[in-house]
Amino acid sequence: MVNRVTKAVIPAAGLGTRFLPATKAIPKEMLPVVDRPAIQYVVEEAVAAGLDDVLMVTGRNKTPLENHFDRVAELEETLDARGDEAKLDAVRFAQNLADVHYLRQGAPLGLGHAVLRARQHVGNEAFGVLLGDDIIIGGGAFMKEMIDVHLRTGASVVAVQEVPMEQTSSYGVVAPCLRDGEPATVDHDGHPAVWVSNLVEKPAPADAPSNLAIVGRYVLRPEVFEVLARTEPGRGGEIQLTDALQELAANPERYGGVVALTLNERRYDTGNKVDYLKANIELAAKHPEIGAEIRAWLRDEAAALGREPEPDAGA
Repeated sequence: MVNRVTKAVIPAAGLGTRFLPATKAIPKEMLPVVDRPAIQYVVEEAVAAGLDDVLMVTGRNKTPLENHFDRVAELEETLDARGDEAKLDAVRFAQNLADVHYLRQGAPLGLGHAVLRARQHVGNEAFGVLLGDDIIIGGGAFMKEMIDVHLRTGASVVAVQEVPMEQTSSYGVVAPCLRDGEPATVDHDGHPAVWVSNLVEKPAPADAPSNLAIVGRYVLRPEVFEVLARTEPGRGGEIQLTDALQELAANPERYGGVVALTLNERRYDTGNKVDYLKANIELAAKHPEIGAEIRAWLRDEAAALGREPEPDAGA
């Protein structure tokens, strides 16, 4: 195994139907979060973790993603002529972030299929997978920790968060390995990490092996391609990455096993309207230029809402 991980795969082929009609002509990944598209936060996270060779697995109508990370000479010349150095720096920052490649998924056959499409680009190396919908506050440091856990253990690593049991049917869920009745932990400095014995895709609450839900970040050994290539379509007629990870976890001697690293940082699913708005509010409140104004407005709005009478339920 290589002792350094440098490649990231970002699946970004989804249609974004939850944001229609806004996403009829604009890819959901290009919806702005404060002053940059959502996908740029994900690429910045990958780069912060040392993953500067990025493959985006896209679909039809995703050309704006390529345009965003490409150079537009006319725009640069215009900004330069105006002396608008701040905007010029922002434009150049995006296009110089990483070595970005693009590959179409072809058919919407699930996350496992999207990852499998990256096989030729990745080759025989461990690699990161970052779902293009998720923004994680401080995600670069967490992704780097995932890579460190992989290098320490040789295992594939999945990010998990604790969710209420009634929400397990919306996620892939992990079952920790048990030793003397307790979860088998990984000895390292950082977020809680446990070895995984099984993974279940979207189980009913009564069938869920735990409340540890997989959330959009992975570091995978290249053997996952071998497993995905023979994984049959599962729930929804799609090739589920969870099914392949289940085989990796069940055969640690051959595939190195699977470790779940618990994410405590805030994560926003920008494909979800409420999460998308929350991400905008938090990141706007922390923005160096507009943060103070936004925080003052939020305090005023919160005070005003607190004074308003509750709506009449019978109205």
